[in-house]
Amino acid sequence: MRSMASSYASTAIFLTLALLIVHMEAKAIDEMSPSFYATSCPKLFPTVKSIVESAIKKEARMGASLLRLFYHDCFVNGCDASLLLDDAPNFIGEKNIPPNKNSARGYEVIDEIKSAVEKMCPGIVSCADIIAIVARDSVSILGGPSWGVQLGRRDARATNAIVTNVSIPLPKANLKELVLRFRGIALKRRDLVALLGAHTLGEAQCHSFRERIYNESNMNKELAQKRRVKCPRSKGSGDANLAPLDAQTPIVFDNSYYKNLVQNKGLLHSDQQLFSGGKTDPIVRTYSEDQEAFFNDFASAMIKMGSVNPLIGPAGEIRLNCRRINPII
Repeated sequence: MRSMASSYASTAIFLTLALLIVHMEAKAIDEMSPSFYATSCPKLFPTVKSIVESAIKKEARMGASLLRLFYHDCFVNGCDASLLLDDAPNFIGEKNIPPNKNSARGYEVIDEIKSAVEKMCPGIVSCADIIAIVARDSVSILGGPSWGVQLGRRDARATNAIVTNVSIPLPKANLKELVLRFRGIALKRRDLVALLGAHTLGEAQCHSFRERIYNESNMNKELAQKRRVKCPRSKGSGDANLAPLDAQTPIVFDNSYYKNLVQNKGLLHSDQQLFSGGKTDPIVRTYSEDQEAFFNDFASAMIKMGSVNPLIGPAGEIRLNCRRINPII
């Protein structure tokens, strides 16, 4: 009974947060705009894109890593760049809290962009907006859609380690948990399926898919056998070894992720949950057959996620260094 009560309480909390976020999102859309920096920092977009292109050219995987930063930032108190803050005396950041520790990466690329932007437009562009632009550019550079990024966010002066632990979906999550987590930031079931399509890029560590390749019956046997070569059954052995989330086109943003799910080739348990006899099966099937539909829904869902509880107006600050809050003068 206690477990059931706890489950109902968690659901109620997420639903309450979702209603609040819907209200905040509507307000944010009214105050944000893709042309927010058109006058104050007119060379922002080409400057960001040039550095992102260079980073991806050096390491193709970086595109996925930069995109993931946006997700992990927005899921914790909204898109406010709290993820970028380093730990400091009397200050606990989000970088070393699961599921970011030894996983989230690409911070140095954000640093490089922020430095370049500050030289052009000092004190104007927020780190939160930089993450949002970088996510869009990473997708488009690797063959995916583009969209008008809503801008005008400000940066948080605080982090939330507790929310980091409970808000970001985990690789072992079932469909009900995924729906609940996304609903917690006012995203619908179709948004969930579209946004997880980002797993057409990037790699996962062995410890995040070990259980799936050894113990789950709805895992493609041939792929499971292939992944076991570098991911031993024993915990602690090869935990950090990497495997592509999409074995077909791991550095191209396309709809192969959904084609994989239809064939039971989702590497993570949470991925395959999208096509496991539940209400999301038809959406996965649609995206597997219609890449344009996926691209359109992904772009729309990214705009929605980017409008989750942003700091706007006088709230927050424009950080001069994305890794630390500005000193109070």
